[in-house]
Amino acid sequence: MLLVIACLLLLAGLAGSVLPVLPGPPLGYVGLLLLKLGGYGDFSVRFFVVWALVVVAVTLFDYFLPAWMTRIFGGSRAATIGSTIGLVVGIFLLPPLGMVLFPFVGALVGELIADSENIGKAVRVAFGSFTAFIFGTGVKVAVSLVMIAYAIAAIF
Repeated sequence: MLLVIACLLLLAGLAGSVLPVLPGPPLGYVGLLLLKLGGYGDFSVRFFVVWALVVVAVTLFDYFLPAWMTRIFGGSRAATIGSTIGLVVGIFLLPPLGMVLFPFVGALVGELIADSENIGKAVRVAFGSFTAFIFGTGVKVAVSLVMIAYAIAAIF
């Protein structure tokens, strides 16, 4: 039973790497823990400590990256909020394309609300937000896939 739950958590972790409603890498980490508890993984304490640090770092990185990139590209808090709203709306209206397109549109609209005089700046800020989303998602997917690879190696 633990094996099934662990595998489901690892898959949910991968899904959560692109869906903001699920905490991707933390779910995968719990899946690895359950593999160990179920006797399927011969993972060491050091393995779990290192992976805990990786999961925490990736989670914090993903949380702070959009705001940081938006600011680097000269954006306002409204652009950051717009990007987040766009991501949530995009998940429901037009998955999976909406998850990529709507954060860009949300950041653009947010920045135009904050500074309607500078369309070029708003586009630049929206591109920064989009870049952060793509990069953060890529890192989470990579971490989740590596955890799945460890799980597969442990099971077989």
